[in-house]
Amino acid sequence: MTGIKFIVREGALEGRLPVRELARACVAACAQAAAELGARRAGLAEVPGVRVDDGAVATAFHSERHLRIDGRAPVSFAPMSRFWRTADGWIRTHANYPHHRARLLHALGVPEDVGAVEAALAERSALEVEEAVYAAGGLAVALRTPEEWAAHEQAVAVAARPLVERDRLDSAPARVLAPVNGTPLLPAAGLRVLDLTRVLAGPVATRTLALLGADVLRVDSPHLPELPDQHADTGFGKRSAVLDLARDQRAFEELLAGADVVVTGYRPGALDRFGLSPRALAERRPGLVVAQLSAWGAYGPWGGRRGFDSLVQAATGIAVIEGSAARPGALPAQALDHGTGYLLAAAVLRALTEQSYEGGSRFVRLTLARTAQWLMDGMTKGGGGELSYDGPEHWLGETDSALGRLRYALPPVSFEGGPADWARPPVPWGSRPARWV
Repeated sequence: MTGIKFIVREGALEGRLPVRELARACVAACAQAAAELGARRAGLAEVPGVRVDDGAVATAFHSERHLRIDGRAPVSFAPMSRFWRTADGWIRTHANYPHHRARLLHALGVPEDVGAVEAALAERSALEVEEAVYAAGGLAVALRTPEEWAAHEQAVAVAARPLVERDRLDSAPARVLAPVNGTPLLPAAGLRVLDLTRVLAGPVATRTLALLGADVLRVDSPHLPELPDQHADTGFGKRSAVLDLARDQRAFEELLAGADVVVTGYRPGALDRFGLSPRALAERRPGLVVAQLSAWGAYGPWGGRRGFDSLVQAATGIAVIEGSAARPGALPAQALDHGTGYLLAAAVLRALTEQSYEGGSRFVRLTLARTAQWLMDGMTKGGGGELSYDGPEHWLGETDSALGRLRYALPPVSFEGGPADWARPPVPWGSRPARWV
């Protein structure tokens, strides 16, 4: 094994918490898993060396900020997605999607007006609002200190789980991986990934698998359009289709029959009614790798709740650590999303390698809340390097696409002989048929 070379740069992902170290470790784990699978499939005597550059990592962890479409900057958080003062503290809302925004306003009983929301929240306690908005199907989390979160029942449940949960679901025979050769070395070439994820962490994972050669088909409900800029940022190397699981079960079964990996990113239990629990999927497609991602975990009192990176930062105390006495703060990037995405891709790659030796359908699961705990408790903040991070320019690429001229962050996953960029640019949401090609 050649090993991992780290290029440490002062100024990359600076925060009070060891964000740079977390980001570096997540990308390194993914690159190492990719190199090991590549070596296995190419019949190499040694695993290719991995290179992790803080500059590439920091740029990639800000990929949604660096995207330009015909020179236009992406649309960021909506006005209703922010911290608000309450009668006894602060609350963080997430209302980028129209249906989440409508549910938030319904719970508060106010029109879509920032002033009206401020006035309504100022009269209520943060925990009261948290429960009321959740009951209405919206997204709001009260700001907690690290100590308050540690005492929460959900935090206790999360802390009892490993960072990466892994399980073998059956005794399916060993996976026979076709040999790969040529340049670049694509460890996931020929593997089909059914991408049932939204927002950021899950799509980052599947975007990485697409970089490594997988045929990634992202499938969304026609009733839940994705935010266009977000879809473009995480759509490199993929195809995009829409499918109504309630009406088109046969079409989904045909997709499942040809899939090697299924990645889900909806709240726990949301897809189970369609027969998409890990064991149900493996029963119908033995030898499958099922990867599951959620905000809070599939257990504990918050196991069925929706969540996003910003909400997890607020609930776990990260926003208190990174903030000030005057106002809550935030990590220098959506590091829980990006970091968990690379760890999820690493877990899938590792599962594929293990299958080639031992067989068995495999299940892997990660949660943003568990990654947050790792950041807060399990990592050490390191010193700076001899080099500095002076900006993203060196790690940005440009390409033409059906969406227009794109400027984008290049992938940070790098190993000797591996790909340096995606083979294809993103396509418009839902623009491809829901079938394998």
